[in-house]
Amino acid sequence: MVGSVGNGLADLANGAVRVNGVGKAAALAEPLPMELEQPEAVAAAMAGEGAGKREIVMGRNVHTSCFAVKEPDADDEETGEREATMASVLALYRRSLVERTKHHLGYPYNLDFDYGALAQLQHFSINNLGDPFIESNYGVHSRQFEVGVLDWFARLWELEKDEYWGYITNCGTEGNLHGILVGREVFPDGILYASRESHYSVFKAARMYRMECVKIDTLMSGEIDCADFQRKILQNRDKPAIINVNIGTTVKGAVDDLDLVIKTLEESGFKDRFYIHCDGALFGLMIPFVKKAPKVSFKKPIGSVSVSGHKFVGCPMPCGIQITRLEHINALSSNVEYLASRDATIMGSRNGHAPIFLWYTLNRKGYRGFQKEVQKCLRNAHYLKDRLKESGIGAMLNELSSTVVFERPKDEEFVRRWQLACEGNIAHVVVMPSVNIDKLDYFLNELVEKRATWYQDGISRPPCIAKDVGVENCLCGLHK
Repeated sequence: MVGSVGNGLADLANGAVRVNGVGKAAALAEPLPMELEQPEAVAAAMAGEGAGKREIVMGRNVHTSCFAVKEPDADDEETGEREATMASVLALYRRSLVERTKHHLGYPYNLDFDYGALAQLQHFSINNLGDPFIESNYGVHSRQFEVGVLDWFARLWELEKDEYWGYITNCGTEGNLHGILVGREVFPDGILYASRESHYSVFKAARMYRMECVKIDTLMSGEIDCADFQRKILQNRDKPAIINVNIGTTVKGAVDDLDLVIKTLEESGFKDRFYIHCDGALFGLMIPFVKKAPKVSFKKPIGSVSVSGHKFVGCPMPCGIQITRLEHINALSSNVEYLASRDATIMGSRNGHAPIFLWYTLNRKGYRGFQKEVQKCLRNAHYLKDRLKESGIGAMLNELSSTVVFERPKDEEFVRRWQLACEGNIAHVVVMPSVNIDKLDYFLNELVEKRATWYQDGISRPPCIAKDVGVENCLCGLHK
């Protein structure tokens, strides 16, 4: 997979800009250049120098640009020049965000939100220290919101109030780290099993905890191959199994068959000797509102579920929700005297604003509101898949997903413009509530137009993606 370097606005702040890891003088005494105030110029500036080179070079810092920090001059308080410069940089940066949001399709973030009512709280340092259910000495917290959000998710996943424990994490990865850590504590000698298409944080957890980890093959759809899963757990039948089950894989949006995973474990002699963590980063909140979709429920023998709050929910900062069984959490908990609380979290301090944003959205939308948004996303995803195929572009959409997989665009500049996530010969668009038909048509029309120029020489050919999406979904020269 071709990596990407971080984007920034080139040549803006008074100070040094780093391009591809090499410091470069970029002191701008004069005002910001007027040409950068146009959205197109902003987007171009964000690409930085060397935009055609996308490989990640290991062993050194790789940046397209940065906003340098410069010490204030002695007379800055009198002249106000520093404040004016910073205001100009921030204004230009805001315009770049508006521009990049218009071309945001490859990552699973819902950008359709309005949290103006919460601006009044931004003047407070809200920190949720320690256990959400035990108030600490620190009084500027939002535990009352955090527990309200956790109760809502516990109801969604069918776990009683007095049987669950959870907290608002700082990101989806933290939810996976915590879920797998609980599994490791329940079964210290357990082996971690995860499909090859699991999120990289699952394998990061294995490295961090020094756990033996076995990768399981996947089906064409991207979901776990339970036949291969059974073969591999039977090779280690003397050790308990800790399993990561994907409720929507990162690239293809595939949902692992939870019921089949449980059946495979029990039929293989692992009854009462397994722990299942469900990684529902994106689709964990969508699947409860999909008709005929399998249930993710604690009425089944699962140990924990995590979802991201900044994805489908639309929280403006990274965060997540982690729910596990209360009976498991004592092994992780430790009393912290100076907090007058206990702690069983990964990070300790947690963003106290995130629970308020989540609470606000859950109250505004409720189950019915989320159901409408899920149905809209699925309809629009089918629309995109059908339009791609009508245009002669190979595409695949899993039945329980809003992630549309298609052939990777040839031009990397087009990939960057639309912020597409790519792997090998495929790319994907994640249809979120903020992605409407007009935006999809805009993207499709541009893709079809550009694609005609990429292959007009008659020599270059669109990539074959049959091994990624199946022969029936590939529309290359061999499989039309």
